[in-house]
Amino acid sequence: MRDDRARSVPTAIKILVAGGFGAGKTTMVGTVSEILPLHTEEVLTSASTHSDDLSGVEAKRTTTVTMDFGRITIGDSAVLYLFGTPGQDRFWFLWDELAIGALGAVVLADTRRLADSFPSIDYFERRRVPFVVAVNCFHGNQQFEIPAVRNALSLDPDVPVVLCDARDRRSGREVLVTLIEHVRAITLGQAHTAVGTPG
Repeated sequence: MRDDRARSVPTAIKILVAGGFGAGKTTMVGTVSEILPLHTEEVLTSASTHSDDLSGVEAKRTTTVTMDFGRITIGDSAVLYLFGTPGQDRFWFLWDELAIGALGAVVLADTRRLADSFPSIDYFERRRVPFVVAVNCFHGNQQFEIPAVRNALSLDPDVPVVLCDARDRRSGREVLVTLIEHVRAITLGQAHTAVGTPG
């Protein structure tokens, strides 16, 4: 007799959590993960003062040097594997490895340092990786409304922009649901286009 459990192996989905230095990537991965998250954080030292701009995040004491990792199970159908990318440009060489096989990405944006979102957005646009922008309101001061953020970041109209709090599990999971729905819409649209294209 065949074991029905062999047919119910959940689909593995890889998602990147990116954004500028201090945007809340490590916090979000740790908050939403159902397992004890893996963090590769090191204490900031005076040696990094010339390479790490702490403007707006002066209280930050640690930084991710490789990645953050977490996992979320969605029913019996899927398991999300979250990979938080390092924010400083000196660690960007790791992104290509982390991005292999990624279904999509979340770009966390901090309105105190909105320009720090551009490298992540450019990276995913160039590689055609679907992404959403999540404006992290963890500091309690939402400086810009969503239309203003969209305009400031020159986002395509179809890129979702949502507000979130990286410290709140429900908020973080809603961001991930938005990403999955965005990827699904893109996939369905591509399939529809392919079916409608004459052979």
